[in-house]
Parts: sequence; structure tokens; C-alpha cells
Amino acid sequence: MTYIELVNEIKEKFMGVDVSNIHEHLAFQFNVEDSEAGGAFYVEVKDGVLYVEPYEYYDRDAIFICTPEVLFKIADGEMDPVAAFMEKKLQVEGSIEKALRLKDIIELKKGASEKSVAKKAANKVVNSVVKTVAKKAAKKENKKK
Repeated sequence: MTYIELVNEIKEKFMGVDVSNIHEHLAFQFNVEDSEAGGAFYVEVKDGVLYVEPYEYYDRDAIFICTPEVLFKIADGEMDPVAAFMEKKLQVEGSIEKALRLKDIIELKKGASEKSVAKKAANKVVNSVVKTVAKKAAKKENKKK
């Protein structure tokens, strides 16, 4: 995986996350340590919108330093960022108070993913019911003929 592929994958994972209830400005830089996908990118919450961009962020609140594997586990909600820090899999520099807000963003992402899965399941049920009703109506119509 290349650096650009990594940033694009992280960006895709967080597209559409509703951070409108986060009313403070947050700016995080991620330094990914890897020979192929290594580099810096930033995550910013500004005016209720989340941005992920492949640049360093000089006026940041915190820097997170980790490997791609740890980054993806955190992004997917498989690893708690605080636990990763305690296990020395994630280094944090800067404002710890602001860095803890990363967990809030991850929780919002997980909530959005769960809603999406539930919505897809509900759509399958509705489509199944519609097909069943349509089949019954077609059978009824055929009996009339």
C-alpha cells in the first residue's frame, strides 16, 4: 500500500461522519511509520465538518504516531485509541485533552456504520415484502383472466 492509498482509505472510512455536534475546532496530524505507506496527513473538525487531507498540519492540537496496522484498527473501531496509547502502539504529542476527542470521532463513525448496516437490512426487508406483495398481486390478476 502506498501513502496516497492509505490516506484515501482513511478518508473513505470517515466520509459522511456527522461531527456537527462537535463545536470546537480539532486538528490532528497522523504520522504513519512505514517504509511504503509512511507519511503525514491530517484530520480536522471545523465548523461541524470533518476533513482528511494528505498534508502536514502545522497549527495542530496533537500528533498521533503509529503504524498503518494500528491506524486501521483504530479507524475501524477494533482498537481503542487510549488502549493503543497505554500499550505503546500509539504515541501522542501535544494536547492530550484534545487528543482524547479522537475517541469521540471514532464512536461517531461506529454509530454511522451501525446505522448504515441497519438501514441496509431494513431496505432488504422492505424490498422482500414489496416483491412478495407484487407476486401475490400478479397471481391474483392471472386468476381473474
